[in-house]
Amino acid sequence: MKSLLRLLPIIALSLLPPFLRAASDPAAWRAADDARVAAMISADPARLAATISDELLYVHSSGSSDTKASLTAALTSGRTKYNTIKYEQRDFREVVPGLVLMNGRGRFTLGKAAPFTELHLSFLAAYRLEQGVWRFIAWQSCRIPEPAAGAKR
Repeated sequence: MKSLLRLLPIIALSLLPPFLRAASDPAAWRAADDARVAAMISADPARLAATISDELLYVHSSGSSDTKASLTAALTSGRTKYNTIKYEQRDFREVVPGLVLMNGRGRFTLGKAAPFTELHLSFLAAYRLEQGVWRFIAWQSCRIPEPAAGAKR
């Protein structure tokens, strides 16, 4: 009986679909996020479609939210323009096979023309493995207050 119990995890793992067994790949998660960031900066409709889940929920630091359709429309029309996204920290954690959380901090520059809007954000994002492709499915961010002038860190 004890030997059967030791085999259960191996049996369970072997029953998972192949795309879930190979899911634990931090390099793939980072590449998926890099591709999504590049798609958002370029505002290329095909790249956005390929990197974003149809079920996206994107909550901005302002509290407003977007779906895949509304975010794609805002980016491709130029209504929202990301110029730079520079991470200070970006960590990934697989919470269950096929679902990865990414949290971190970064500096985001937005706008069509100077003066650009500079945001310092903390964020939580999620990627889901969909038909063998990691897709961006959720985003929630909040602004990090800048220290007051002359304040000690």
